[in-house]
Amino acid sequence: MAYKILIADDENEVIELLKLYLEKDGHIVYGANDGMTALGIVSTEQLDCALLDVMMPELNGFQLLKKIREKSAIPVLMLTARVASSDKVLGLELGADDYVTKPFDPLEVVARIKAHVRRYIGSYDSVSSTESKQKQTIVYGNFTLDTDSCSLQKNGTAIEVTSTEFKLLKLFFSSPGRVFTKEQLTAAGWEQNSYVEDNSLMVALSKLRSKMGEEICIKNIRGLGYRLEKKNE
Repeated sequence: MAYKILIADDENEVIELLKLYLEKDGHIVYGANDGMTALGIVSTEQLDCALLDVMMPELNGFQLLKKIREKSAIPVLMLTARVASSDKVLGLELGADDYVTKPFDPLEVVARIKAHVRRYIGSYDSVSSTESKQKQTIVYGNFTLDTDSCSLQKNGTAIEVTSTEFKLLKLFFSSPGRVFTKEQLTAAGWEQNSYVEDNSLMVALSKLRSKMGEEICIKNIRGLGYRLEKKNE
């Protein structure tokens, strides 16, 4: 299956290198050397994934990521030569799914891209033929998770979530009150065999707590993992 992938980087060499590997596998690659050009591609193309350089002219990677998250939950990987953990945390808090540090192995980057896209598309396509005849919604309290559209609503109002956040909520909502280990949550939210930063899960859970407000608690059960519960439980 061919994926549509945006690579935004002010270095042409980076775009051409990754484009070579991705197009070899039959994927469609859109290149952009600045953030505004990339934003135009995001607005006009139905993308499956985006790889964004943090330091770009006109619109940097973080600003572009925020724009993408206003309208889409596609996997977004941040590409940077900066190794400060604060930069990584910021990207993850803004909704990035992964981080790639320069210099990089192009084969590893391509593998990460394809893994994230498979997980993202799989969240739409994994419903069995029997289940697909029913409306695919999971209700918990005032929240409704729609597994057809991969969306979250509270009392009918949409709440923007990333693909990783959606996958974590789907796991929690399917078994409220059950304690999930860090390993189980990481496997659900990210490709099981892909590299995940140590604090990625913590950041994702923190963002979910913020988005869901005071009614729902993702509680840390010391030494065991995390579980979903209502505040009055």
